[in-house]
Amino acid sequence: MNILATSGGFRVDERGLAHVGPLIEHAIALSRAADGARPRVCLMETALGDDSAAYARGYAAFARDHPDVQVSHLALFPMPSVPDVRAHLLGQDVIWVGGGSVANLLAVWRTHGLPEILAEAWESGVVLAGVSAGSLCWHAGGTTDSFGPRLRPVTNGLGLLPHSNTPHYDSEPGRRPLYQKLVGEGVLPAGWATDDGVGLHFRGTELVEAVADRPGASAWRVERGPDGAVVETRVEPRLLPGARR
Repeated sequence: MNILATSGGFRVDERGLAHVGPLIEHAIALSRAADGARPRVCLMETALGDDSAAYARGYAAFARDHPDVQVSHLALFPMPSVPDVRAHLLGQDVIWVGGGSVANLLAVWRTHGLPEILAEAWESGVVLAGVSAGSLCWHAGGTTDSFGPRLRPVTNGLGLLPHSNTPHYDSEPGRRPLYQKLVGEGVLPAGWATDDGVGLHFRGTELVEAVADRPGASAWRVERGPDGAVVETRVEPRLLPGARR
């Protein structure tokens, strides 16, 4: 039962071409794919309204870097792109969820019964992973710009992980103060934040480690202390193979 919740994933080179980044590589390494078998990875871009260009970039990145991976996708607009959503998702080794609007993602997933299916997939050994909205969605809640440019709380995540979460902790100035305020006020439970390029690996609901695809980035534990004040604790991530140096 593994979840990799990240602030990174695909990389773009100087020519604008997408590549499979170390965090996605790590999600595949965590999977149950048998030795010698081709890993099965399903891409989900619900948070971008199933933007066809996002899927095209993902397929191109895997074709470029990992032709050994069996890549598929699940689109929900205008209707599910596979005849049996449950069978398709339970047949994967990794489900990778892209960024965008976590509020819209959660609403659409609930319309199609995905929370129960994804929970079943997780319990059966499929690695659930993703970036930004694809990190927030597995948690109880976090901070989001789904409702407009001003960051606001989202409190109706899937709750597979009973913690809160916020991505882009170092690159979006409003994330840190709002997240600490929401945890301090009890709007969100204690949780974890990631700088860009960092992922959190949970086995069950417990954090195993933080990992990173670049040096200098961190993960953070944010919780209320005994005196009610918010305490932020830095978590040093392990630098992944292929990370920028």
